Amino acid sequence: MIRLMVGLGNPGPEYEATRHNAGFWWVDAVARQLKASLHAERAYHGLVARVNTPVGPVWLLEPQTYMNVSGKSVAALARFFKIAPEEILVAHDELDLPPGEMKLKQGGGHAGHNGLRDIHAQLGSTDYWRLRLGIGHPGVKAEVANYVLGKPTREHREAIDACIVRSLTAVDALLSGDMSKATLRLHTSKPPRPKPPRPVAVAGTGVPAAADAPRAPDIAGSAPATTQGDPP
Repeated sequence: MIRLMVGLGNPGPEYEATRHNAGFWWVDAVARQLKASLHAERAYHGLVARVNTPVGPVWLLEPQTYMNVSGKSVAALARFFKIAPEEILVAHDELDLPPGEMKLKQGGGHAGHNGLRDIHAQLGSTDYWRLRLGIGHPGVKAEVANYVLGKPTREHREAIDACIVRSLTAVDALLSGDMSKATLRLHTSKPPRPKPPRPVAVAGTGVPAAADAPRAPDIAGSAPATTQGDPP
């Protein structure tokens, strides 16, 4: 089972709405669902909530150490309560997924994420679980630092928020330790893409007609008109 749920981010109002704080947004949503209140705990260098569940106590944690030293907070709480790495879930922003998508995985590298890098070092293990919350990529590596510390567009923020809401359907499975069920819910919870309209065949020809293509007046010898960008 997952006994410690961590959200990564940076403390302070200036960072609250930035992409790098997606992990904080997730823990805030989980706390609301579990009717828990986060409060400052100096011993664990973060905001903490303890939740009593049918399978035992679970801790929620938002490190207040700044991203690059998140492991200090995670390791302090995990060691005190004797929580093993495989009982820890870390939610974080993920450049390699578009806004609105998420992936659950256990272990692996830190892929350059400084928060994960420090957790690796402080726990001495990579066996913890990660919930990767897509924020998209700026397209240029040199822009990554500014991008993650910037605010998402309205459209992207709505997609990330919707993704977080969908992820809450997996919380019970995470707490009970049914990681296969949690993975299935998280990986199949994307809203379905709308299907393109089916082409309508021209009567008597069997040839699909472009339903939306404008046509020229029906004058003898004239051909259907095309709009800019249409194929000839």
